[in-house]
Amino acid sequence: MNPTSSSASIPRLQLRDITKRYPGVVANRDVSLTVQPGEIHAVLGENGAGKSTLMKIIYGSVKPDEGEMQFNAQVAHIRNPQEARALGISMVFQHFSLFEVLSVAENVWLGLSKSLSLSEVTRQIETTATAYGLDIDPQRPVHTLSVGEMQRVEIIRALLTHPQLLILDEPTSVLTPQAVEKLFVVLKKLAAEGCSILYISHKLHEIRELCTACTVLRGGQVTGVCNPQEETNASLSRLMIGAEPPALVSRAQQAGETVLRVQDLSLKRADPFGTDLSHIHLEVRAGEVVGIAGVSGNGQGELLRALSGEDDRAPSGTVMMHVSTHARAHIPTSARGQTHDISTFSPAHRRKLGLHFVPEERLGRGAVPMLGLAHNLLLTRHEAISPRTGWLNLTRLREQAQAIIERYQVKTAGPDAAAKSLSGGNLQKFIVGREIEAQPALLIVSQPTWGVDVGAAAQIRGNILALRDAGCAVLVVSEELDELFEMSDRLHVIAKGRLSPSLDRAEASIERVGAWMSGLWDEEVSHA
Repeated sequence: MNPTSSSASIPRLQLRDITKRYPGVVANRDVSLTVQPGEIHAVLGENGAGKSTLMKIIYGSVKPDEGEMQFNAQVAHIRNPQEARALGISMVFQHFSLFEVLSVAENVWLGLSKSLSLSEVTRQIETTATAYGLDIDPQRPVHTLSVGEMQRVEIIRALLTHPQLLILDEPTSVLTPQAVEKLFVVLKKLAAEGCSILYISHKLHEIRELCTACTVLRGGQVTGVCNPQEETNASLSRLMIGAEPPALVSRAQQAGETVLRVQDLSLKRADPFGTDLSHIHLEVRAGEVVGIAGVSGNGQGELLRALSGEDDRAPSGTVMMHVSTHARAHIPTSARGQTHDISTFSPAHRRKLGLHFVPEERLGRGAVPMLGLAHNLLLTRHEAISPRTGWLNLTRLREQAQAIIERYQVKTAGPDAAAKSLSGGNLQKFIVGREIEAQPALLIVSQPTWGVDVGAAAQIRGNILALRDAGCAVLVVSEELDELFEMSDRLHVIAKGRLSPSLDRAEASIERVGAWMSGLWDEEVSHA
């Protein structure tokens, strides 16, 4: 990947007047972009600005309608990702392209030279994972991995192709601060060796630290080119969304009665590569946000499935939910003023008591990709179904979806647009809005702003805090420490299936929480 002196001045990638149209929308309009050898070049823009479409054009998975692409000063007509990889272009997508029934090693092997054996690929994965701090077991089936672990697989697969141009779409969205630091070391080393990197991220501080060039997209068009190291977060926000995101207002308030109580929950993993939960104790009260931090794959998924009802193996008496006498009108009167043992309740039964859940996987779990937004409401909302006849009121369903689209500023063609047609950030806004508008007594949210631009992230966090202020109990699981510090009243850390003691937000620091992510709170507590 080392550039020669004669080739160093030749751009690695040049796009000229790239245009891509879809029915009803122009995703990219006359986009031009130049990336030099060894340059880490950011592509910045709000959700739906056309970033992902542009990257897919470069990678050959989308064909442009107009424009020209040159790679190493040669005109390139890339018809598919296989041709892109042959040229030296690799991409890590925000939404992963892994076969869940295959192992990590088998997934990586599919994208590499057929001259390599599976055992050789396995050894390369182990070596690369160790060198780059991307811990992963090559033998694990992909369906047993968390989102963060799947992202590590994608990054390792790309690195093993020894790319000349590496495209990264939100690569740090589910990585811990320590893992991000290690990744940045890797990326800077790759750049020093001559590899060019196109870096998409909504984390402005990352772009300013890592990148030396930046192209800004708004509405599918280039609105600015800059050196992000000479900009501030505020100036980059103005370039991206035309304004600075609104300041998040979090006011202290007295928490109310306990809504969720988890008492000594121990649960054996459901699959051989999962994590056992060990003696989990947790309380969430009305009018507070409790955050859970931790490295991906330490039991977050197992805990969330036990709380949401997807895993109903929790021992009786370990997961309790109190329903207030002043609960919302849609909560059955007979359920109010009581504490319910929901350990073995189904997700539907828990929703009837006011527990709503936003999973980290947007497509396939939070939404059915092929269904329209209106029909996706039916996954958790049934107001449009007549309790007397069972008939579905389609007009009311579309009105509900349209109200969420407008209130949460979801960019979409309308309530009948398929979930898969939305950008990741816009689909996230719709799913979060769907659950908030159900007026829950308890909201559990996993990775609330994963892959969401700064403006939308501020909006989602503000909506969650408004729900808290209205008396809802909120549990947020996130690998974004800044997000947890910004939103939470109290914090826990999960490590190896164990949950730390509670920390008031004022007592939490990145250094302290980072140390606790390795399970080191026992030593600290014993010396307290």
